[in-house]
Amino acid sequence: MVQSAHHHRPTLKQQNKSFKSKHASKGSLKEAAKGKLSRQPIKSSHSAATAAQTRLNRKNHAKQVQLQKRQAIVSATRLFNGVDGVPRIVAVVPLTPDIDTASVVGALQEPLDVSEDVPSQGLYKLRADRFKTSLQFVTVPYRRLYAALDACRVADYIVLALSSEVEVDQWGDTLLRTLQAQGLPEVVTVVASPSPMDAKAKPGIMKSLLSFIQYFVPSQSRIYDLHAAADKLNALRTVCEGAPEEVKWREGRAYILAENVEWSEGSLAVTGFVRGSSLSANRLIHLPNFGDFQISKIMSAQLPKSSKAGQSSAMEIEPTLLAEPDAEDADSLVSSNEPDDLANEQTWPTEEEMAGSSHGMDGSSIPDAKAGTTPKIVKRVPKGTSSYQAAWIVDESDEEEDDGAGSDAGMADADADDDEEEMVELDEGADTEMATEGRRSVAFQEFDELDAEEEGRQLRDWRDRKREEEDDLQFPDEVDTPMDVPARVRFQRYRGLRSFRTSPWDAYENLPRDYARIFQFEDFKRTERAVRRRAEEDAAAVQAGTRVTIYLKDVPQEAAQAPAFPFIVFGLLQHEHKKSVLNFTVQRNTEYEGSVRSKDPLILCIGPRRLRVNPVYSQHTRGGGKGANNVHKFERYLRHGDAHVATTYGPVVFGSQPCVLLRETEDPQAPELVAMGSFLNTDTTRIVAKRIVLSGHPFKVHRKTATVRYMFFNADDVHYYKPVALHTKHGRTGHIKESLGTHGYFKAHFDGQVSQMDTVCMALYKRVYPKWAGLWSEGASARAQDADDRMEE
Repeated sequence: MVQSAHHHRPTLKQQNKSFKSKHASKGSLKEAAKGKLSRQPIKSSHSAATAAQTRLNRKNHAKQVQLQKRQAIVSATRLFNGVDGVPRIVAVVPLTPDIDTASVVGALQEPLDVSEDVPSQGLYKLRADRFKTSLQFVTVPYRRLYAALDACRVADYIVLALSSEVEVDQWGDTLLRTLQAQGLPEVVTVVASPSPMDAKAKPGIMKSLLSFIQYFVPSQSRIYDLHAAADKLNALRTVCEGAPEEVKWREGRAYILAENVEWSEGSLAVTGFVRGSSLSANRLIHLPNFGDFQISKIMSAQLPKSSKAGQSSAMEIEPTLLAEPDAEDADSLVSSNEPDDLANEQTWPTEEEMAGSSHGMDGSSIPDAKAGTTPKIVKRVPKGTSSYQAAWIVDESDEEEDDGAGSDAGMADADADDDEEEMVELDEGADTEMATEGRRSVAFQEFDELDAEEEGRQLRDWRDRKREEEDDLQFPDEVDTPMDVPARVRFQRYRGLRSFRTSPWDAYENLPRDYARIFQFEDFKRTERAVRRRAEEDAAAVQAGTRVTIYLKDVPQEAAQAPAFPFIVFGLLQHEHKKSVLNFTVQRNTEYEGSVRSKDPLILCIGPRRLRVNPVYSQHTRGGGKGANNVHKFERYLRHGDAHVATTYGPVVFGSQPCVLLRETEDPQAPELVAMGSFLNTDTTRIVAKRIVLSGHPFKVHRKTATVRYMFFNADDVHYYKPVALHTKHGRTGHIKESLGTHGYFKAHFDGQVSQMDTVCMALYKRVYPKWAGLWSEGASARAQDADDRMEE
């Protein structure tokens, strides 16, 4: 009998059935779940009934979500539905010179069997009975940038007209970028060339145009060809049946697109539909290019009824009074405070006070101080320095003052002894006396002053070398100390800081006169919430969708004689007329190649306003925080890539409104887009500190001690700036120990080894402020506006 060979099992690991396992590991459970939440088993005797109930709950939830979406669409389009509905505002903006806006509107009305003459510029109302709505076209001519911006501010839809034959030029690119930064409503893109496209080339052209427009409006999924009947109908259906998306900065604000404007004896009557939010008679109205005005009354306007053919006949309805301003609650036109120049100033002394300047008021001499009292310490500070600033100029320690002149000599001897000890340690094992004498002869030999001619020659050579070797972007704040003016006089407004981020800085010291004109909020966010809540709860306000005629007080006649097209009025929230310090987070346009310097004149487009500003730029603190002392470094230029904070004076802004900075050119309708961003806050305590760096050359170096020249040119400046810390471009920090000679040389000690190829620097800071902003109006010269501002001041 042959015995069979023994075979082992291929593995000794036990394989349990996964569906029978009751004790699974945490890792296996996580692997099986893959991030899904495990559903707890329902312990019920009626499992089938429970499953059916769960299925009904899911269906009910899906139905509720569907109803909510439908209600949102109905509420968004309820304002436009019906015979008496508010017409949808459609802005037609051409991007190339060969586009005729009248032909674009004519092509869109063809599916309605309407053949009306369309004006090339102006308002054109169209009744679309097929879609049970009305359209109000705002046609804008080519190269009218500000008219296009105003039309898109109030539009529900924007029709961007492209050409298949002519490319979009620099002006069209600037317009699209500005509209993108301003905030776009729903966009419909059409091709409206004078001649139809070739059938073979059409797919490639349409694909190229779609790729171009998606760069600015990513939500675009197709382009309509107005030479195709199907695309005409689809484009019209998109405008008539869609629910326009509300622009964020327009939420809670009322605005009117004027259909009729009349002026009579200082009163301007504007007729149109109230849109956006409810309109209160107690709030102010902003007219672009003219400013803010008060409402005298709001009257109901006759509602035109459009027929199928486009004809209109006014309904016989007498206008009624809808709202009047309340004398106690109405906003005032006062936008700034009147500064009292003598409130915090000393009055002129009388003759008796001047006569008794060296004696008492009764003619007697001033008595001596009592024994034991502390005499007042007199500090010599630059002219115009406040007592708070004087505290920043740190004097020598009390111990040094008590020691007197003898202690100074002792300290000098002690410093020399310390230097000898360091030199002995350096040359360990060598002859101590020879090493000490040798280093004294090289590093600390008796100081010899150079004559003025040789000093000037070496200074010119050193500065020329510096300009060639150093990169301006690495040290953009470096300045040269003048030789003919003392540094303590030239830079008397600057101060030294122990730490830029943590050293205290009083935000209310030495403020300019413009700070006395502005308003400050105790809690800006709380004020904004209260203002918006009161606006929503105002029962006397005129609701959106009402056709009204508002009467404005004290409006100049130019507003009605040559009205800007389109004529738009915006309702302001409470306090939005008052001036304060505005901070904007801006980023430079990547396509703009010119230099943007702080305080350069620019046009600020913020919400419904356009202001002429001279902003100052500062660093945007990481995370948007204030830091320990709310001090932010001033930037001389607005550079590419980084986000900066632009600070200017201007009317208060509520909400995170987008802003655009434009620069005027020779063509008034073709400004350059400099930067775009959004409103940050109205922090009046934000300190923008300008830094300058005084540089010096380490003339002689011995380990941690160096003789520095060319930072100052007289001994008094060295003593004045002795408390300010020093630093080098290689990362060393130090301080001034003593002055050497009369030409501004000094000895400095650092925290590490100093190289002679290094550069010694001293950072000084001063607070900077923007210039007062004014209203910018289209067509007005800057010289005339400056004259008006001077007359107001």
